[in-house]
Amino acid sequence: MSALWIAHVSVTDEAAYMEYAKRATGAIADHGGVFLVRGGTYEQLEGRDRPRNVVARFPNLQAAHDCYHSAAYQEALSYAQGAAERDLVIVEEL
Repeated sequence: MSALWIAHVSVTDEAAYMEYAKRATGAIADHGGVFLVRGGTYEQLEGRDRPRNVVARFPNLQAAHDCYHSAAYQEALSYAQGAAERDLVIVEEL
């Protein structure tokens, strides 16, 4: 089964976060991930509003997990730390 990364983000340092996004794109692609949503118009219905929403599909849960824990993604993530408030979940698709 495929799996989704679902991220809700409030960016506090645009330059640093864009560096994260640039580097993370390669790490995600290297693990078979493709973006379904990356920003765009949204409507907050419940919960905490975070204006940047991202959804990426991976071939399976293990690939999504491996991507997050990979050296390349962790290096990219260092640019997001302190540059954004984020919630990220991996969920298996039906």
